[in-house]
Amino acid sequence: TAAALAYGMDKKRGDQTLAVYDLGGGTFDISIIEIAEIDGEHQFEVLSTNGDTFLGGEDFDMRIIDYLVDEFKKDQGFDLRNDPLALQRLKEGAEKAKIELSSSQQTDINLPYVTADASGPKHLNIKLTRSKLESLVEDLVVRTIEPCKTALKDAGIDASKIDEVILVGGQTRMPKVQEAVKGFFGKEPRKDVNPDEAVAIGAAIQGGVLGGDVKDVLLLDVTPLSLGIETLGGVMTRLIEKNTTIPTSASQVFSTADDNQTAVTVHVLQGEREQAGANKSLGRFDLSDIPPAPRGVPQIEVSFDIDANGILNVSAKDKATAKEQSIVIKASSGLSDDEVDRMVKDAEAHADEDRKFHELIGARNQADSMIHATKKSMEELGEEKLEAGEKEAIESAIKDLEEVMKGDDKDAIEAKTKVLAEASGKMAERLYAEKGADAEAAAADSGATGSDSAPDAGGDDVVDAEFEEVKDNKN
Repeated sequence: TAAALAYGMDKKRGDQTLAVYDLGGGTFDISIIEIAEIDGEHQFEVLSTNGDTFLGGEDFDMRIIDYLVDEFKKDQGFDLRNDPLALQRLKEGAEKAKIELSSSQQTDINLPYVTADASGPKHLNIKLTRSKLESLVEDLVVRTIEPCKTALKDAGIDASKIDEVILVGGQTRMPKVQEAVKGFFGKEPRKDVNPDEAVAIGAAIQGGVLGGDVKDVLLLDVTPLSLGIETLGGVMTRLIEKNTTIPTSASQVFSTADDNQTAVTVHVLQGEREQAGANKSLGRFDLSDIPPAPRGVPQIEVSFDIDANGILNVSAKDKATAKEQSIVIKASSGLSDDEVDRMVKDAEAHADEDRKFHELIGARNQADSMIHATKKSMEELGEEKLEAGEKEAIESAIKDLEEVMKGDDKDAIEAKTKVLAEASGKMAERLYAEKGADAEAAAADSGATGSDSAPDAGGDDVVDAEFEEVKDNKN
């Protein structure tokens, strides 16, 4: 984003799509960025990112070092890998040679007194050509192409639709790298942006935007993965979807899953899997001192807020007491680009499995809600008001349902839930009629405690085995 800012501030008007190819000292990143001119202002939106966190200029240096060590061993019979001081000098010499070969066809690596043995000091003097260097690092250059393909696919565009390619990072000065970029994107990368200065210039502009000093630029980065919380049965409930433009916020109101529950745990997750355990845990915190009440009554608002710096703030607030707890999660959450890519591919590979898992947990939660509502209705109505054989039929249906809930047969759980609904239907109707005859205040109170035993009594989706979903509100 910073490199695109450095490029886009003083260039031609109109909409453009850029590819920022960033090959630095330790990592490689590729970003597809759209620059739109809206009412005279520049809007920068990151369409996709990808990369390799284990590929950078240092890997190119190591190829030269390994070559020098092997050549020296052939000539002198001495392995410089056993000499830490020699290796440090080799590293400096390799980096210098690599830089020189970006503008020259050949260079000499001359390290006098690089080491010594019983016979005396030893000197290293080896010629290295650009063609030899390119053969040593060819596979490293090729490794940058696959992330470029993935980034274009994620952005939903073809390489031919890229208007400009910006190079960032000192390693992009290497002619072989520039050739590979030109070959893939089909156009010459821009040379008017200094690879070493682009990010610094753009970061300064971005600082001005965030500080309010620069008014005509709008930064639109995206969340690389979905963010949410763990729900009953180990399901992830998403609050912010993957590739949502930041800054953004989302909130959702939940409730307790058990009667007289006084605390809940909010487990924050990042990932694309339906199963909470298959996603990355970002942190967790407890909200305690919730006033005891029947399940479904307390209202706990969970809010996610991501600022322009990518910092996530998660809070949980009990609406009755205004008591609140929160956690702050720093930008990137420790996930590298390849980890993000792996998690997305993992979710795609397990899509069918996750769908079945989600349906199974939904059936279990529905069954649990039905059992709870039925037992509560029996208690409120009183056994003396049950018809002959009705109590036995209901208890038998509850027992059968609890038994199948231990297994993984969704259809069996749904079938037994239906049996319980039918067995308790008349009882629920009588209880409803009885409650309807009470005063309006009593009726409102009974509604809040969940005396209506309708099968979907609001307890279908429960967070972290302690919440149930009430409603949601996204911004």
